[in-house]
Amino acid sequence: MNAALKICQAMYDARLPPPVSESAVEIARKEWIDNAVETLVDRRSDVQFKRRLHSAQGVTFKAFAAEVEQFAINSDSKSPCAIGEMVIAGLLGDRFLARDGAEDLMAVADPKEQLKIIARWLVKDLADDALIAIAEDNEL
Repeated sequence: MNAALKICQAMYDARLPPPVSESAVEIARKEWIDNAVETLVDRRSDVQFKRRLHSAQGVTFKAFAAEVEQFAINSDSKSPCAIGEMVIAGLLGDRFLARDGAEDLMAVADPKEQLKIIARWLVKDLADDALIAIAEDNEL
Protein backbone atom coordinates (compact mmCIF):
# COMPACT_ATOMS: atom_id res chain seq x y z
CA MET A 1 0.00 0.00 0.00
CA ASN A 2 2.79 2.39 0.91
CA ALA A 3 4.58 1.68 -2.41
CA ALA A 4 1.41 2.41 -4.38
CA LEU A 5 0.99 5.70 -2.52
CA LYS A 6 4.60 6.68 -3.28
CA ILE A 7 4.12 5.88 -6.98
CA CYS A 8 0.93 7.93 -7.13
CA GLN A 9 2.62 10.81 -5.30
CA ALA A 10 5.60 10.70 -7.71
CA MET A 11 3.26 10.72 -10.71
CA TYR A 12 1.35 13.66 -9.23
CA ASP A 13 4.56 15.57 -8.52
CA ALA A 14 5.87 14.95 -12.06
CA ARG A 15 2.83 16.47 -13.75
CA LEU A 16 3.35 19.73 -15.53
CA PRO A 17 1.41 22.74 -14.36
CA PRO A 18 -1.59 23.67 -16.49
CA PRO A 19 -0.67 25.76 -19.51
CA VAL A 20 -0.86 29.47 -18.89
CA SER A 21 -3.12 31.11 -21.38
CA GLU A 22 -2.01 34.46 -22.68
CA SER A 23 -4.19 37.45 -22.09
CA ALA A 24 -5.82 39.27 -24.97
CA VAL A 25 -3.39 42.16 -24.44
CA GLU A 26 -0.36 39.85 -24.67
CA ILE A 27 -1.72 38.30 -27.85
CA ALA A 28 -2.44 41.73 -29.36
CA ARG A 29 1.05 42.92 -28.36
CA LYS A 30 2.74 39.94 -30.04
CA GLU A 31 0.57 40.40 -33.12
CA TRP A 32 1.44 44.10 -33.37
CA ILE A 33 5.16 43.36 -32.99
CA ASP A 34 5.00 40.63 -35.67
CA ASN A 35 3.17 42.98 -38.05
CA ALA A 36 5.67 45.78 -37.38
CA VAL A 37 8.59 43.43 -38.06
CA GLU A 38 6.94 42.35 -41.31
CA THR A 39 6.45 46.00 -42.29
CA LEU A 40 10.13 46.83 -41.73
CA VAL A 41 11.70 43.66 -43.12
CA ASP A 42 9.38 42.41 -45.85
CA ARG A 43 7.75 45.63 -47.03
CA ARG A 44 10.72 47.89 -46.31
CA SER A 45 8.33 50.55 -45.00
CA ASP A 46 8.12 52.75 -41.92
CA VAL A 47 6.17 51.69 -38.83
CA GLN A 48 4.27 54.69 -37.46
CA PHE A 49 1.36 55.47 -35.18
CA LYS A 50 0.07 58.44 -33.24
CA ARG A 51 -1.67 58.59 -29.89
CA ARG A 52 -4.07 61.39 -29.08
CA LEU A 53 -2.30 64.49 -27.78
CA HIS A 54 1.12 62.90 -28.40
CA SER A 55 3.62 63.26 -31.19
CA ALA A 56 3.92 60.52 -33.81
CA GLN A 57 6.01 57.50 -32.85
CA GLY A 58 7.55 54.67 -34.79
CA VAL A 59 10.59 53.30 -36.54
CA THR A 60 11.55 54.43 -40.01
CA PHE A 61 13.01 52.06 -42.55
CA LYS A 62 16.13 54.27 -42.56
CA ALA A 63 16.53 53.81 -38.79
CA PHE A 64 16.13 50.05 -39.26
CA ALA A 65 18.74 50.11 -42.03
CA ALA A 66 21.11 52.07 -39.76
CA GLU A 67 20.77 49.40 -37.04
CA VAL A 68 21.42 46.65 -39.60
CA GLU A 69 24.50 48.57 -40.76
CA GLN A 70 25.78 48.85 -37.18
CA PHE A 71 25.21 45.12 -36.69
CA ALA A 72 27.15 44.38 -39.88
CA ILE A 73 29.99 46.72 -38.89
CA ASN A 74 30.27 45.01 -35.50
CA SER A 75 29.97 41.49 -36.94
CA ASP A 76 32.74 38.92 -37.11
CA SER A 77 32.87 39.06 -40.90
CA LYS A 78 36.12 37.81 -42.36
CA SER A 79 35.37 39.06 -45.87
CA PRO A 80 37.66 41.93 -46.92
CA CYS A 81 35.48 42.79 -49.91
CA ALA A 82 31.82 42.29 -48.87
CA ILE A 83 30.95 46.00 -49.01
CA GLY A 84 32.67 46.39 -52.38
CA GLU A 85 30.77 43.39 -53.74
CA MET A 86 27.47 44.87 -52.57
CA VAL A 87 28.22 48.28 -54.12
CA ILE A 88 29.27 46.76 -57.45
CA ALA A 89 26.32 44.38 -57.46
CA GLY A 90 23.88 47.16 -56.61
CA LEU A 91 25.17 49.43 -59.36
CA LEU A 92 25.27 46.67 -61.96
CA GLY A 93 22.03 44.97 -60.92
CA ASP A 94 23.54 41.64 -59.81
CA ARG A 95 21.27 40.62 -56.94
CA PHE A 96 23.06 37.31 -56.34
CA LEU A 97 26.42 38.98 -55.77
CA ALA A 98 24.69 41.57 -53.56
CA ARG A 99 23.07 38.84 -51.48
CA ASP A 100 26.36 36.95 -51.13
CA GLY A 101 28.16 40.11 -50.01
CA ALA A 102 25.42 40.93 -47.52
CA GLU A 103 25.45 37.41 -46.10
CA ASP A 104 29.24 37.56 -45.75
CA LEU A 105 29.03 40.91 -44.02
CA MET A 106 26.31 39.83 -41.56
CA ALA A 107 28.38 36.77 -40.58
CA VAL A 108 25.46 34.84 -39.02
CA ALA A 109 23.91 31.49 -39.86
CA ASP A 110 20.57 32.99 -40.94
CA PRO A 111 20.90 36.65 -42.04
CA LYS A 112 17.18 37.02 -42.80
CA GLU A 113 16.29 35.88 -39.30
CA GLN A 114 18.86 38.33 -37.93
CA LEU A 115 17.05 41.15 -39.74
CA LYS A 116 13.84 40.13 -37.96
CA ILE A 117 15.63 40.04 -34.61
CA ILE A 118 16.95 43.57 -35.16
CA ALA A 119 13.52 44.83 -36.25
CA ARG A 120 11.85 43.17 -33.25
CA TRP A 121 14.36 44.83 -30.92
CA LEU A 122 13.51 48.22 -32.45
CA VAL A 123 9.72 47.94 -32.21
CA LYS A 124 9.11 45.93 -29.02
CA ASP A 125 9.20 48.98 -26.71
CA LEU A 126 6.63 50.76 -28.88
CA ALA A 127 4.00 48.00 -28.75
CA ASP A 128 2.14 49.20 -25.66
CA ASP A 129 1.77 52.75 -26.99
CA ALA A 130 0.76 51.39 -30.39
CA LEU A 131 -2.02 49.31 -28.81
CA ILE A 132 -3.23 52.38 -26.91
CA ALA A 133 -3.25 54.34 -30.18
CA ILE A 134 -5.29 51.60 -31.86
CA ALA A 135 -7.76 51.61 -28.96
CA GLU A 136 -8.03 55.40 -29.17
CA ASP A 137 -8.71 55.19 -32.91
CA ASN A 138 -11.39 52.56 -32.32
CA GLU A 139 -13.16 54.87 -29.85
CA LEU A 140 -13.73 57.47 -32.58
